[in-house]
Amino acid sequence: MGKFFENLHAVLLAGVVLSIILMLRLNGQNFEDGGTAAVAVMRWLHTFFGILWIGLLYYFNFVQIPTMPKIPAELKPGVSKHIAPAALFWFRWAALITVVLGLAIAGHSRYLAPALALEAPFALIGVGMWLGLIMAFNVWFVIWPNQKKALGLVQADDATKAKSARTAMIFSRTNTLLSIPMLYAMVSFS
Repeated sequence: MGKFFENLHAVLLAGVVLSIILMLRLNGQNFEDGGTAAVAVMRWLHTFFGILWIGLLYYFNFVQIPTMPKIPAELKPGVSKHIAPAALFWFRWAALITVVLGLAIAGHSRYLAPALALEAPFALIGVGMWLGLIMAFNVWFVIWPNQKKALGLVQADDATKAKSARTAMIFSRTNTLLSIPMLYAMVSFS
């Protein structure tokens, strides 16, 4: 059993299989037609990747950023060369997949345009969508480019690395701030 849990891919595959069993056996009414089934699967994946995205955002802001100054200099490369780049990979792709799936769900359910226009009764989900779009933009076009410099993944002098680290942190904290009302808007929409 230990070997199974040591293999992340096996655990993820088992989780997907169990989810499919639940979908087909306990939630079969949602699979009467292909469109309904597709939206149910998209909502499930949107939620999964959203949790991954926001979970990593909170990891960076609640754990990594406050802890890094306390780590001895000789141990910091373990984080900056190995942990942070891997976490940032999942962070940025989870953001993109979450947004794409959210837009697809809204488009399929025919509330994308009114939500983005903040029209009633879709204003609340629209605010959540706009906050999510701003956050995803920050991830891809501000945080990630600056983190590449700060972590030394691209060439930069020490002053540029320090400035980039601060910029990435400020926009990461901005996303943390925005995530709180965004989550409220997303879970409160009915």
